[in-house]
Amino acid sequence: MSLCAHCISGVRHEGTPEGEIVQFGGVETYIATPTVDYPKDKVVLFLTDVFGLKLENARLLADDYARNGFKVVMPDLFAGDPIPADALSPGGSFDFPTWLGRHGAEGVVGIIRGVLAALKADGVAKVGAIGFCFGARPAFNLAFENELDVVAVSHPSLLQIPADLEKYAAQSRAPLLINSCEVDPQFPKDAQAKADEILGGGKFAPGYVRTYWDGCTHGFAVRGDMSDPKVKAGREGAFKATVEFLIKHL
Repeated sequence: MSLCAHCISGVRHEGTPEGEIVQFGGVETYIATPTVDYPKDKVVLFLTDVFGLKLENARLLADDYARNGFKVVMPDLFAGDPIPADALSPGGSFDFPTWLGRHGAEGVVGIIRGVLAALKADGVAKVGAIGFCFGARPAFNLAFENELDVVAVSHPSLLQIPADLEKYAAQSRAPLLINSCEVDPQFPKDAQAKADEILGGGKFAPGYVRTYWDGCTHGFAVRGDMSDPKVKAGREGAFKATVEFLIKHL
């Protein structure tokens, strides 16, 4: 499965990121730390979309989670090779297949495992992953192996439906939140319904929730146009749902 046009569309959000970019676990990583007391043995692992940790929207969003009492660790999943920011420009063209070939699931998961090992060495006992678009794929892969304690994904990409949902139900013990939307070629309404069929209604004992945001398009949770009332409601609603899910399960 390839990425879709909505994966490289969006508007930049305003603000100044408050975290810092450091080397962590051998990986360039953006870290957002709460200014209030927080549990030192828990971390939220932010798995980005294709624009990586340099996208200001993503860093601002990481800061928002930190303001809610979570230390957030956002590693560079692409070893310095994210999709360039000018791919946001109307009419821009980008060679997705070639880029995607350089960043397969195995390599990306390997990068994340280095960060997870460093977190464990620092005394972190529980990790909740939040994955956006591309970032949902490695979140699922790690959840299959029970290397994560909680997973919350928004407009997930590159999932095989229904196989990945069935595998999640059979193998993972991590509670799962999916923030879905009206227009999403990567996770369309039939995939959303299949997720509910496989995981909903109490079938997945660790916990499953899916939210649905009318009037929103793939990418809304990170790069949505905040001047659109429905997108604003969706972005803020998905954020609130994720915070509440992390508070409950992490």
